[in-house]
Amino acid sequence: MKRRQFIKKSTAASIAIPSIVNGLPVHTHQPEGWLQELLHPQVDTDHVLVAIYLGGGNDGLNTVIPLDNFSNYKNARANVALDENRVLKLNGNAKSGFHPAMKGLQTLYNEGKVNIIQGVSYPNPDFSHFRATDIWTAASDSNKYISTGWVGRYLNEEYPGFPINYPNQANPHPLALQIGANLPLMFLGPNAPMSMNLSNPDVFKEWPVGLQDAPGNDARGKELMYIRNIARQSEKYADEIIATYIKGDANGSYPLNNYLGDIFKAIARLISGGLKTRMYLVQLYGFDTHADQVVATDKHTGAHAQLLQTLSDAILAFQRDLERLKLQDRVLSMTFSEFGRRIKSNDSKGTDHGVSAPMFVIGSNVQAGIIGKNPDIPATASVDDNTAMQYDFRSVYASILKDWFCISNSSAQKILFSDFQSLPIVKRNCASSSIEEFAANQESTLLQAYPNPMVDKSTIRIKVKSGLTQIHLINPEGKFVKKIFSGKLEEGDHTFTLYNENYTPGNYYLYLAQKNVQKTELITIVN
Repeated sequence: MKRRQFIKKSTAASIAIPSIVNGLPVHTHQPEGWLQELLHPQVDTDHVLVAIYLGGGNDGLNTVIPLDNFSNYKNARANVALDENRVLKLNGNAKSGFHPAMKGLQTLYNEGKVNIIQGVSYPNPDFSHFRATDIWTAASDSNKYISTGWVGRYLNEEYPGFPINYPNQANPHPLALQIGANLPLMFLGPNAPMSMNLSNPDVFKEWPVGLQDAPGNDARGKELMYIRNIARQSEKYADEIIATYIKGDANGSYPLNNYLGDIFKAIARLISGGLKTRMYLVQLYGFDTHADQVVATDKHTGAHAQLLQTLSDAILAFQRDLERLKLQDRVLSMTFSEFGRRIKSNDSKGTDHGVSAPMFVIGSNVQAGIIGKNPDIPATASVDDNTAMQYDFRSVYASILKDWFCISNSSAQKILFSDFQSLPIVKRNCASSSIEEFAANQESTLLQAYPNPMVDKSTIRIKVKSGLTQIHLINPEGKFVKKIFSGKLEEGDHTFTLYNENYTPGNYYLYLAQKNVQKTELITIVN
């Protein structure tokens, strides 16, 4: 089959050369010093991760609904809140439920194939779409600008020297694929992009095959030779993609008129055809729901409901196809979004940029259940109030890297620039704890403030196990405004005093962090 025929019949959009040629300035990069220390033989695994980017900032409170605080939820967002009797129930969890449009994910959750991580964000969040997306894809602190992506750094460790001498006999396939998605920073390694972007079929008309004229020894010539190497590499990868796609099984059943489902069908076919690509990225845009998030006459319908149904139906179909193909033990899917939405809805039947949102990890090898608690919602929420960060998004990445791809803890620390907490997301595969043990640790940890509301001062009481401990005060916008304590504590009860340092009145959060525990508690500051 010719390339153009393949592309025409493919359910994926198309194929393009890597983003270093298509859309990014062309530069050759020298590896950073610490990355040289990472190089070692790659981990032998056939595991695959499919990352699903929910572009725009998903409204977590209307995705996973807090049934245990439903009255405050309803008061805070009366014009977008769902009816309690329409919320989809989850087996074994009476405190939370799904949006009525998420029947596919409800089915998978009730089968024990969904892990939900509540309150995912990072300290001092940024509410710009562009900057927040860079932070999530680079896995950086909010005040640091990193020129490589977390997946790019991971793949560079596993496949040292890329792109020179790739593809080769041992590694004939693309390391990562973006299908209908474009987050180049996420896959940018220290030397080159580590992914191929399937987006534009017309690029094949202009493929620079057969250009053999000498490029010269000056800087411009070296850049030109680098571009040609990448382009020829991409052509070889395209041939491999075509071959595996043709070889793959195309008999899966997917929902009609579902863009995401079409892409998942292509991914399942590629994997079944033998493509050894480890990482896929797909995206679903439209989650920037400032206005008309719901239909006024039926708040269970509208833009957000349509997006959640597209997502949910596509994921269910993909999981069923993997099970049909007996690939379910090899593949995990993970959702992420650049931020969440505010607690209080606006006057346009929408929600504005916020701090945190839940993440979903789906597959037969997840530890089923919910990590963390439902967000605290104050009885009287203001337009500035946000759901608090419970878990750093880099903890999710670290857990996937260590427990799914089985890399060492030291390598994960270097890739993510720090030692982040492991979460019980994946079944015992490499190093994970159980979700039951994790929940028990959470429950045994105490975080209280009294009096609450606080006027002049409040006593913070905690009960923890021994270890390094941090306690912070977080303002309504998610900023860490006061470090109450940082140091090592012995196991037991401890108290600290928090003084009102002329803080603006409002709903704040106390945040307690130890190695294996994070806990948040709402505290209101008044005049």
